[in-house]
Amino acid sequence: MNKYELTVVVSAKVEEEERAAIVDKCKALIERFGGVITNVDDWGKRRLAYEVQHMKEAFYYFIQFDADSKAPAEIESRIRIMDNVIRFLCVKREEA
Repeated sequence: MNKYELTVVVSAKVEEEERAAIVDKCKALIERFGGVITNVDDWGKRRLAYEVQHMKEAFYYFIQFDADSKAPAEIESRIRIMDNVIRFLCVKREEA
């Protein structure tokens, strides 16, 4: 099992309940593909470095998990088509 971190940037135009549902969907995808979630970090609303889809702010979530090497590709392919997720990135974390 490798250690990964999934960053999800959610549109600031959605309500609190819908943002929570999006994060829950991401966590469910990780678990569906055999991942074990170790930490979820909510950074809240932050200013974007540049305007994306006519938005200057968005909500940032960082989900750390352990999974097989095939899981990130599957997770990213499903997150890519989710509404209100404006950016995402899954990276392998280095062992500390």
